[in-house]
Amino acid sequence: MSDSRQNMVFLHLAVLLFGVAGLFGKTVGGGAWVIVAGRTVFAALALLLFARWRGVSLAVSRVDVGRFLLSGALLAAHWWTFFHAIALSSVAVGLLGFASFPVFVALLEPMATGERSSRQDKLMIALVTVGLLLVVPEYRFGSAATQGLLWAVLSGLLFALLALANRKLAVYGPVRVAFWQNGVAALLLAPVGWPLLWAAPAADWWRLLLLGVVFTALAHGLFIASLRSVPARLAAVVSALEPVYGIGLAWMLFAEAPDARMLAGGAVILVATVWASAHHAGKPAH
Repeated sequence: MSDSRQNMVFLHLAVLLFGVAGLFGKTVGGGAWVIVAGRTVFAALALLLFARWRGVSLAVSRVDVGRFLLSGALLAAHWWTFFHAIALSSVAVGLLGFASFPVFVALLEPMATGERSSRQDKLMIALVTVGLLLVVPEYRFGSAATQGLLWAVLSGLLFALLALANRKLAVYGPVRVAFWQNGVAALLLAPVGWPLLWAAPAADWWRLLLLGVVFTALAHGLFIASLRSVPARLAAVVSALEPVYGIGLAWMLFAEAPDARMLAGGAVILVATVWASAHHAGKPAH
């Protein structure tokens, strides 16, 4: 197998693993606190061992300590809202709500760069909004599905903020950034999450170990490795398939079959996301 084909396999496998991560919201008891606390602890430990094995430095400048604290807090909040959304509703609602994050990037990026939003961005925002309106099964705030979608959209907003914050930290490399963000998130979650994690049954510990090591640390490693020969534009488009993988597996494993309206809304969101990903990946770096 050529390097380019191997890296495409790595890319799709990484996106599949990212999509599967949402399913742990339905298999681990204890709620979002336990899931995120376990995920960040095991991911940080796995990344620490990998860094020591490969001789990767984990040192950071004092100037950037505040940025790492902020990004770790954003990561913890992003994952907590994401898994809370799934617990309230379904894997499909959680993934589709989170898939709105390009909208927030399009809204927030001009504020950071001083640029105006393009026509493509405005059209993408409109399409994703229509898709989200279709995904909501009933327009009633008291509905668990509606609340789940709102939490998932908030998760998308937090992820967009994290993505923008990571631009300032990219010089440290992915392993160092991922280690410190997961480590900071784990420490911030400690007062509430760790006592609940400690009380969790052994079966949940094994699931969380799998989530942290395979579906977080390994998934990021495969994604980064794939970028050695896969163009950024193509990687961004493939990454937009994460909800497809996750919803398909939730359908098979938990019988969470999306109805016609949700499928239509999901299709609109995915089309807008893929298009926006390709559009932004093709832009020159600032």
